[in-house]
Order: sequence, then C-alpha cells, then structure tokens
Amino acid sequence: MRCTTPTLLRLLGVFAALRVVVGCGPGRGMGGRPSHRKLTPLVYKQHVPNLSENTLGASGQSEKKITRDDPRFRDLVPNYNSDIIFKDEEGTGADRLMTQRCKEKLNTLAISVMNQWPGVKLRVIEGWDEEGTHPADALHYEGRAVDITTSDRDRSKYGMLARLAVEAGFDWVYYETRGHIHCSVKSESSQAAKSGGCFSANATVQTMDGQRRRLADLRPGEQVLSYDLSTGKLTYSEVLLFLDRDPLQSRQFVRLETSSGRSLTVTPSHLVLAAATGTPRPTFAERIQPGHFVLVSGGGEDTAPVLERVTSVEAVMASGVYAPLTRHGTVVVDDVVASCYAVVSSHRLAHWTFAPIRMFASLRAMISSTPKTAPAAGTSGVHWYASFLYSLAQYVLPGRMLYK
Repeated sequence: MRCTTPTLLRLLGVFAALRVVVGCGPGRGMGGRPSHRKLTPLVYKQHVPNLSENTLGASGQSEKKITRDDPRFRDLVPNYNSDIIFKDEEGTGADRLMTQRCKEKLNTLAISVMNQWPGVKLRVIEGWDEEGTHPADALHYEGRAVDITTSDRDRSKYGMLARLAVEAGFDWVYYETRGHIHCSVKSESSQAAKSGGCFSANATVQTMDGQRRRLADLRPGEQVLSYDLSTGKLTYSEVLLFLDRDPLQSRQFVRLETSSGRSLTVTPSHLVLAAATGTPRPTFAERIQPGHFVLVSGGGEDTAPVLERVTSVEAVMASGVYAPLTRHGTVVVDDVVASCYAVVSSHRLAHWTFAPIRMFASLRAMISSTPKTAPAAGTSGVHWYASFLYSLAQYVLPGRMLYK
C-alpha cells in the first residue's frame, strides 16, 4: 500500500485542524498560549511524583547495568550542549552519556534555567556511572539519571530548579540533598514514543472457531473476539494488520491481574477498557491501579462482558511484541477487553485516523478474485502508517493527548 501525495495532504490538513481545535485549551499544546501559572518550588526531600522512583508511575524498574562492552552502550548518546556545564570529575566524559530521553529532558531544562535566572546555566554533577558508586538498582548505571545543580551553586535556587525539572518532563524528580537535585526518566524500552503499544508474545485471542491462538501465531484476515464500543457487546472482528510485530524485541510491560486470576501483559501506553468507578473507558495501562476495574469477556460472542476488579499491577520485562489491528479497533486479549491503539489518549481519534486502512481492506476484499485466506504476518517492526501518524501527531497534537 502506498500513501499518495493527495492522501498525505489530506492527513496533514486533518491534523492541522486538530491542532487548532485541541491546541487552544490549557496545557502545553502547540496552539495555545504559554502558561503563566506560578511555579511552586519543591521542598527538601520532596519528590514528584509522590511514588518510589522504580515504580510504574515514575521512572520504572532498573533493567541492567550498561558497561562500555555492553551492546546497549551504543544506545547512550553524548550531550555536548554548550548551555550545560558537566562536572566530569572522572575525566572520562561519562557524565555526558545518557539515554536519548534523558538528553531531551535535560536540554529542555537547560533552556528553562537560563530563562529563570539570566546568566546562570544548568550544571550536571553526575550522569552515567561506570564506577559502581551508587546502589545496585540506581538508574545512573543505565544513563537514565542525572544529579544537577545551578552553575552558581546557589542552594536557594535548588527548590525551583527541581520544579523546573518536573516541568521539563523528567519522570521522577527528587530534592535529594541540600547540594543537588536527582532526576530520572523511564527506559527507552518502555517508551511509547519509540514503538507504541503492544501485547506480549504469549498473549492469546479467541478465534471464530472458538480456539485460543497466541498472538505470535495470528495472521491478518483471521476473525478474533473483539468489542463493539457502540453497542457494548462482544463481536468477532477481522485482523487487518499488525501495527507492531517483533518476536525478538525486549520490552517493559505492565502485568494486570484480576480477582478471578485473569492476567493481561501489555505495554504501559496501551489503552485498556478500565475504570476506577462507573463506566469503563479506554485508559493507559500504566494508570490502572489495584482496586480499579477492567472489562473482561465471559466466553464467546454470545456472552456479556463484565467488570472485574484488578488485584495487582506490576512491571515485567518480556521478549516479543505484537499489536494486531482489528476492523472494530478493539481486541479481547487473555479475556480482557483492550483497544488496538496506544500513545494517543483518545481511542475514538485513533480509530478515526485508521479509517484509510479499513477502507483499503474493504476495497481489496471487493476486487479480489482469489479465495480469501489468511496472508502472511508480514515483516517485523512498526507498521509504516502507524509510525507516520505518530510522528505527525508529535508535531500537531497537544501534549496532554499523547502518552508521556
């Protein structure tokens, strides 16, 4: 399938319209006015969010130390921003090495520091650690954490420096000592910005013949149990393609377990039908907590879905990522009702933007003269159309509609 120039122009027009409509509200949307709300400095020993650093709602679990001979070392990038002073007391340049996400947040913070205090720069006193000076689970070993001060070392500024770091988008900020602020970010493997949302390789779906199929064995063209948001009923829906499919990739997932023993393993940015109370809505998996409810299937198409209490939520690492796209935009995975979409908080908007894919599938079915069979799963990786839409959305959709 090729995307012609007129098609691209129409899509650009659609997202431009969304920018005008949605970007006018409060927040960091590109179309809105800059916020002039008063920023409150953090107090000594305060951290934001008010969670432990290694929990899902903050920077997540530590994964593995990165050494110079580790293949992941090449994923660390040097930061040569002239607006940042790096202490580099080791003389090895280690403090300049960090993940791409950490670099982006640090560079954003550097601008905020100069705007807040003209003539003052951001100072990094600790970055990637290869010498073992931190606790075993420290994110410094993965290039995901930095300890910072201001260039003038004025400690009266550090509370506001911490607040500016929160505003810059660090996933966890801690006024750790009187002498520095600690900041960290989520791992690259857990970032929706990198590859969207998926289910694990061993996750299963129910096909129209009543059989359970692993997502790793599923093929486009097959009918799987899904959910019709307009009627609130279960239905079978055709798998059109895989938005992401990579049997070898390792990723951080969220594992949700329910009171009946059901378990869903999904990436943090994926939308799952859930609710704290009331009607379930598409919700990022990362935001679901014990005590919330998820919508589950009691069986096949003729059974009514029911709400079931979530009893535990934990972060796990697993290999293999699969994200099927059905015609209805939903899929029942391991008996839990989920959206096919991730990254964008609005299921309705995401489903609407994939209308060209559904139209193309319908047209292909109409003109095809060969018997309908399940085609091959296709190549590994993120589907080009999904990648294109997300890249476009980064520029035109306000931040509150995108997973952070």
